[in-house]
Amino acid sequence: MSVSWLELLLLILASFRLTRLIVFDTITQFLRSPFLEVIEETLPDGTVASYIQVKGTGIRKFFGELLSCYWCTGFWCSLVIVLGYLWYPFIMYPFILIFAVAGAASFLETILGKLVED
Repeated sequence: MSVSWLELLLLILASFRLTRLIVFDTITQFLRSPFLEVIEETLPDGTVASYIQVKGTGIRKFFGELLSCYWCTGFWCSLVIVLGYLWYPFIMYPFILIFAVAGAASFLETILGKLVED
């Protein structure tokens, strides 16, 4: 089965957005909290630095490592999106389109935010 350039672009954007949703967005913090802990430290200059620490051992640690790695989670999100699209296009296409539009919007917002910042 071949994928057109437009379909590939939609799959890329949908994968990008789904990955960011799982790894970074506040709304999915409840999914990450059993596996990850955010540690905040106040630096000597008064700024607060935060970093992520994986919780537990075994399967809990495995999922914590997976969720703390953008590239790892991105691979699995991409796999689910692409295989879902190839096997069940009628079901998956609306979700892919929504995530692709949201991904493009967040990408544009980031670029515009950087341009306005400068």
